[in-house]
Amino acid sequence: MCGICGVVNREGVPVQEELVRRMAGTLAHRGPDGRGVFVNGPCGLGHTRLAVIDLSPAAAQPMANEDGSLHIVFNGEIYNYRALREQVAAQGHALHSHSDTEVILHLYEDEGLHGVERLRGMFAFALWDSPRQRLFLARDRVGKKPLYYYQDDRRFVFGSEIKALLAHPQVPRRLNTAALPYYLVHGYVPAPETMFAGVKQLLPGHVLIVESGSVRTVPYWHWPLGEMGETGERGELGEEGWAERVLDALRDAVRARLIADVPLGAFLSGGLDSSLIVALMSQLMDEPVKTFAIGFSGEPSFNELEYARQVAQRFATDHHEFVVQPDAVDLLPALVRHYDEPFADSSAIPTYLVARLTRQHVTVALTGDGGDELFAGYERFAAARLSANYRRLPGFLRRVVGGVVRRLPESTAYRGFARRARRFVDATDMPLAGRYLSWVGLFSGDMCRELLSSWGDSPADEVLADYQARFERAAERGLVNQLLYVNATTYLPGDLLVKTDRMTMAHALEARCPFLDQELIELVAAIPPALKLRGMTTKYILKRAAEKLLPREIVHRPKHGFGVPVGRWFRQELSDYVRDVLLSPRARQRGYFDPVVVARLIEEHQRGRRDWGHQLWTLLTFEMWHRIYLDADADPFTSP
Repeated sequence: MCGICGVVNREGVPVQEELVRRMAGTLAHRGPDGRGVFVNGPCGLGHTRLAVIDLSPAAAQPMANEDGSLHIVFNGEIYNYRALREQVAAQGHALHSHSDTEVILHLYEDEGLHGVERLRGMFAFALWDSPRQRLFLARDRVGKKPLYYYQDDRRFVFGSEIKALLAHPQVPRRLNTAALPYYLVHGYVPAPETMFAGVKQLLPGHVLIVESGSVRTVPYWHWPLGEMGETGERGELGEEGWAERVLDALRDAVRARLIADVPLGAFLSGGLDSSLIVALMSQLMDEPVKTFAIGFSGEPSFNELEYARQVAQRFATDHHEFVVQPDAVDLLPALVRHYDEPFADSSAIPTYLVARLTRQHVTVALTGDGGDELFAGYERFAAARLSANYRRLPGFLRRVVGGVVRRLPESTAYRGFARRARRFVDATDMPLAGRYLSWVGLFSGDMCRELLSSWGDSPADEVLADYQARFERAAERGLVNQLLYVNATTYLPGDLLVKTDRMTMAHALEARCPFLDQELIELVAAIPPALKLRGMTTKYILKRAAEKLLPREIVHRPKHGFGVPVGRWFRQELSDYVRDVLLSPRARQRGYFDPVVVARLIEEHQRGRRDWGHQLWTLLTFEMWHRIYLDADADPFTSP
């Protein structure tokens, strides 16, 4: 795992080496074990190294092929590199290292742009083909590794993080106002856009080619839409057959991710996904698995430590814990500097802290990320099915239920009934895309209109249109597959994987996600939808598979996300803080958000009428980002 960056001057002007060094310096946290720069006329490549496989100088980057005609900078891991290494060696290539990086170079030599299709892993890389004067960039299939770029008439600039681009004096720092409604709804800015005008993200499963004055992107993989209907063509395997195949494929994915020349461990929440990963690691490793868990003080409904301890005891792991206090909000400036954009998922706090704890013991950590995306694990999947039945009730009865629910005071507990029930009934009469967006979104369309009152009508309409298009793309595959496809192409790459990458790499910790193995994804896509969501039971087939290894109380306990009690914090310990920041003269004068609406949200939240904790965190994160990156209150290039 590393940081990459570079520049191509499109008019042929030589790149200055010091510029590339400065860009690479902003990524030092991603790669503390080495730094390298290569300049060849109009192209410059920079790299910061986190040594995980082949710790020798032979694996340093930028790396060249035998005759020096190709150079690469690479971030990630290729899990099938050993088999590929044998193949390129058989083609006559002289190999000088035992790294996966070298394999990519030779695949490009042998297969050109299609070589990327052979890679099984997580990656973002840039390859300079000097004879062709071509820059070739690629990003892994699901978006585990980031890649940003900026272009104008004279230059193309890229990097693992936006801060590397901003170190280039010609890359402007301007707000992308069109992205603001997307941020309010999602809590992040979906690719290919960012919150900086002119800065883009390369989409997952895409390559980008800069050549002959042109820039073009090409997809090489798409998230599978899933089997048709509820039973699927391969339903004859039955539950037991599918459970066995899932467990075997997941075990293979875990085994592939245990390849490392440094210590490794696992995040353990006590939930089904991370517990299953730890169970399989325990089968495959000759020593106790090092596990790492996190909890919260003063809010039992957010705390899962007892379940993590139960799993740790069952598999005799070397277990470590950390408890988050309300003063963790002091980390907000650090989080913003690592994200480079406003990012409203408050679970970044415990992720940052558990990564810091983990890095004290290991360099690589396996996670349970992706289990919900593959097996329909989120409550919203069940809610979509329930809402279809609820819509069949007589209108007068639904109005009575809705009236009662809307009068309930909202607690800040993790499973606050009133908040969840209100979101459910408020979305009842919407089309499927609108219902889903109301469940996953932070600010509703009406709230966006109020908050952005000076922007004109319907600032969130484009967000809804994007969701409708995604649902239509999978419309023939049935409800469950529609939900899986939309979730996997929005929340997964836009939120979950961004959080995991930035918060782990902030501490030079490599995170690996067995559930997001390409072969496992494609296998699970073929499983009949009825085996993923059985009635109101989410992750049905995964639970069947997990029963072979885990206690039933772990397998079948209600899903518990990586939540943070920001709602309680903003009503108690941080009540003055959130008011002072969001209603400060600076925040009011920006003119983005209606201060009357912001004040109302704070008032309703602190009086207990509504739980606006996550919405207030969204606004707070934006304000902190603006101060650091646009007001230049702090140096964003200085990693805490």
